[in-house]
Amino acid sequence: MDFVETLTQRNKAFAERTFASGLKMLPSEKTIIVGCVDPRVDPVDVFDLAPGEAVVIRNVAGRVDMTTLQTMAILRRVAQGAGKDIGEGWNLIVLHHTDCGINIGYRLVPDLIAEYLRVDEAALEGLAITDPYKAVAVDVAAVKANPRLPAGLVVTGVVYDVATGRVDTVVPPSRLRPDADA
Repeated sequence: MDFVETLTQRNKAFAERTFASGLKMLPSEKTIIVGCVDPRVDPVDVFDLAPGEAVVIRNVAGRVDMTTLQTMAILRRVAQGAGKDIGEGWNLIVLHHTDCGINIGYRLVPDLIAEYLRVDEAALEGLAITDPYKAVAVDVAAVKANPRLPAGLVVTGVVYDVATGRVDTVVPPSRLRPDADA
């Protein structure tokens, strides 16, 4: 049996035993998590999330880049279209991790990593590619610098240790901006 068949069987079991039909489009815990595509660092597992509790956005290295910011802007507009808003009382967690594969990419194909992150190769050093603790702080700063995101959003930066299964809070929770939500 190939793995697709295994997945199909698992889905059938999920649909019969675990599926929750009443979930809302917006997450029940008003939380957005930006994380890496690394299969060892699935936010659903790392934070023991229940279905519908959080929106999870995953990309290479879990970096906050232009696409991530555009995704969050679209999510906000969709929420507004549904008569809600993303802002006051919402959490944004930027989740990086140790032993990230982007370190290998940075060594082997820095030009590709620079293209992916939409920066010049010389700017990669400032993004702290090889240090998840510094990188998460860089990404939280990028989120806080984005005027299109609502002021009341509470932003946190954490690093997951793939050797221990624990997260360290690097950037404690704080409002995006101190001014009133717009």
